[in-house]
Amino acid sequence: MTLAYLGLGSNLGDRERNLAEARRLLSRFGATVLRQSRVHETEPFGVTDQPRFLNQVVEVEWPQGPRELLEAVKAVESAVGRTPTYRWGPREIDVDILLFGRDRVDEPDLVIPHSGLFERQFVIKPLKELRPDLSRRVPATPRRQRQSPPPPASTGSP
Repeated sequence: MTLAYLGLGSNLGDRERNLAEARRLLSRFGATVLRQSRVHETEPFGVTDQPRFLNQVVEVEWPQGPRELLEAVKAVESAVGRTPTYRWGPREIDVDILLFGRDRVDEPDLVIPHSGLFERQFVIKPLKELRPDLSRRVPATPRRQRQSPPPPASTGSP
């Protein structure tokens, strides 16, 4: 079993229910949720013209590798109702792998530790509730430059 930390976020629909459903589904897909941080309401990151987020970090035990955990969190997102938008756009649920044991992964679709781990207060604050021993000096996997399309242009009201 590997101890992993997942960041949960929601800013569409019933945000509290979306977080609760994600926690429930993580168990259904094979994770054992051990602890969870408090829920924090935060401003959006990146694209600020959208509703505020509820964010939380959960500590889980996972019986497989990081790739399988990524598949599980994507399945959870889909089951909760996440629909594709643009990078940093609004979402029903977002589940990010923040830490996976002591593993480091640097692949196009999976970077562990999460590349924004120590730059985003909406992640680090709830994570420190569970892991106060973590410091900013924990070396992170080199950050990839990722290109994202801009948010869609507003077309105005019909």
